[in-house]
Amino acid sequence: MLMKLLRRHLRPYWALLLGVIVFQLAQSIASLYLPTLNADIIDDGVAKGDTGFIISTGGVMLAITLAQVACAIAAVYFGAKAAMAFGRDLRVAVFRKVADFSEQEVSRFGAPSLITRSTNDVQQVQMLVLMSCTILVSAPILAIGGVYMALREDLALSWIMVVAVPVLLVSVGLIISRMVPLFQSMQKRIDSVNRVLREQLTGIRVIRAFVREGVESERFDEANDALTDTALKAGRLFALVFPVVMLVLNVSSIAVLWFGAYRVEDGSMQIGSLTAFLSYLIQILMAVMMATMIAFLLPRAAVSAGRIGEVLETASSVVDPEQPVFALTAPGRVEFRGVDFAYPGAEEPVLHDLNFVAEPGQVTAIIGATGSGKTTIVNLVARLFDTTGGSVLVGGVDVRELDPEVLGAQLALVPQKPYLFAGTVGSTLRYGDPDASDAELWSVLETAQAQDFVAAMPGQLEAPVAQGGTNVSGGQRQRLSIARALAKRPPIYLFDDSFSALDTATDARLRAALSRTVSDATMIVVAQRVATIVGADKILVVEDGRITAQGTHEELLASSEAYAEIVESQLSVEEAA
Repeated sequence: MLMKLLRRHLRPYWALLLGVIVFQLAQSIASLYLPTLNADIIDDGVAKGDTGFIISTGGVMLAITLAQVACAIAAVYFGAKAAMAFGRDLRVAVFRKVADFSEQEVSRFGAPSLITRSTNDVQQVQMLVLMSCTILVSAPILAIGGVYMALREDLALSWIMVVAVPVLLVSVGLIISRMVPLFQSMQKRIDSVNRVLREQLTGIRVIRAFVREGVESERFDEANDALTDTALKAGRLFALVFPVVMLVLNVSSIAVLWFGAYRVEDGSMQIGSLTAFLSYLIQILMAVMMATMIAFLLPRAAVSAGRIGEVLETASSVVDPEQPVFALTAPGRVEFRGVDFAYPGAEEPVLHDLNFVAEPGQVTAIIGATGSGKTTIVNLVARLFDTTGGSVLVGGVDVRELDPEVLGAQLALVPQKPYLFAGTVGSTLRYGDPDASDAELWSVLETAQAQDFVAAMPGQLEAPVAQGGTNVSGGQRQRLSIARALAKRPPIYLFDDSFSALDTATDARLRAALSRTVSDATMIVVAQRVATIVGADKILVVEDGRITAQGTHEELLASSEAYAEIVESQLSVEEAA
């Protein structure tokens, strides 16, 4: 999966990668040439007292060094640009894939894991690309070139390289192999910390209301300690890498000086050549050490790439039609034809053989016990899920065949738990219609019974709205959510228990305003409160995922025992009538 991601997302930046290779090759060749010049200075300049040769050769070394620095800077620049662009594109790919997920896929992965995969996991793979561009390209050049140049200086000492390099590779390889399972565990631990922290931040009011700060602190400490322990184990193993590398490097240097001294003494080797051979050996071992840095990053990046690939290769259960329909035959009409729906892994379907029609200009209400499938019905209309049997038609077309943008333009959903994005009141209301004027926004605020409290806020339409709408009350948040839907002005409105946070007086005023301003629209209202749906044109009574009765309020009081029981639990039959 790692190679697949690299090929796919690095292909557009082949020119930058080519620049990295060219400049890394140039600076590596320069690095390999410098020890030979240094040996010439010692053997032909210092030993013979030739100052002119020392100055001229030193000048050449200085020029090569400057060229090496320039090439290294250029290589790092191009590598950084390629790595950062790769990371950006990968994050975009993950974000767009997640945005296409249905509720089913989001629930399967979980929000904390999706956040980790699009941030920390992408960062791990991005870091591998960066380090590969800056280190991995030059490491084999230095290693292979160093071996060649060292053999040119003295063939008899080559046995030291034959011993040192395998010892270094085996030692570091054993350490890295033990770190792979720790990296896999670490990413899961990060998911756990994200999950606990996200739950605690979202539910901070509940935690404080139940005085559970101590318990939640223990939960976080448990997840945090597990991550810390795993990270410490990986860190301790990695801490062994550098001592092992330095031990091999220093022992090899001692061996070169020890055995090289005998060769210098018997005239088989010059001092400059010994110095150059030692420099090449150090370059070879440093190149191996740099490669081990990549080996350190590789396992964790491979784990992260697998997690990213799992997201990218997961097909959404809600797929766009191959030949989408753009024209509606019955605008504003919603119809359920023999609809069944079962959540993945569930033993029983949530909905069974639903058949009903919601017409434009009518209010179709849905009422039933908790868990009877009311919200699922609304989600199927908005195509947050696809039916497992039957079909849902919007505008006379099956939603699975309708173009997603056309379907989105037909609907405005006010969810059971309203969520407001960070911004201002104006930006919140313009979420559905970016071109809405201030006058139109004030109009929908008036309909949603939100005009008074918005007018009292500092800045009014420019008043800030915190993430999730946490700086306004639950009722105000609900009314802003309704106003946001009204600002879109679609032909179909879906209210999923959207009036539960309102007092009965505000609820009545809001419903009256809706009947005046959007009387020609189709309204599907899910409600728990009977008073909210008394005036509906059609009421559907849902029990255990089945529509057991439908009709007006008066008709259902006379014909549906289940509806009468719901009414009696909230108000007397005489009051309801």
